[in-house]
Amino acid sequence: MSAPLSFVLAEIPVPMVYATHRIIRDCNEEFARLFGYRRGELVDTSFSRLYPAVADFVRTGEMWRQHLPGGAVYYDERIMAGAGGKRFWCRVNGRSRDAADPFAAALYCFEPMSRPVTETTLKLTGRQRQILTLVAQGKTNAAIAGEVGLSPRTVEAHRLRLARSAGVANSAELVAWFLSQPPATE
Repeated sequence: MSAPLSFVLAEIPVPMVYATHRIIRDCNEEFARLFGYRRGELVDTSFSRLYPAVADFVRTGEMWRQHLPGGAVYYDERIMAGAGGKRFWCRVNGRSRDAADPFAAALYCFEPMSRPVTETTLKLTGRQRQILTLVAQGKTNAAIAGEVGLSPRTVEAHRLRLARSAGVANSAELVAWFLSQPPATE
């Protein structure tokens, strides 16, 4: 029987970060490179510096606190901000070790997405981007409501306003519109 493999965070070939109470305690070079920083510039700093706005940081924290109980894996898709303000979409997977406090000790994997950040998505509010992303994942109003802490009726109203502003008739057309937007010029 062979010995079990063990890895140091720095050896993992995907963007990974270990955090306590949303403070980056360690990350690998791939994570730092994804955001355009050196590793030392991120260690012992708040995740808030990697969000486009403080409101995005707060909203994401509230959502993860609800859905990241100890041992559970949770993920979302969001726009993040790198060095110099460069915005990009990424999928974030996380796991907490403490059921009572999901932010006490958590490990996150950040996966950059090929979805472009567009002028249109930058003009949407953080909540609208959040709901649009969940619609694009094929989630129902009830599932989205449970995930973001709103009523299904409120989610339905957000979807309707998004569809009207995009000039589309239904969720399938809304998703197609969302995914077909041209990239923003930086």
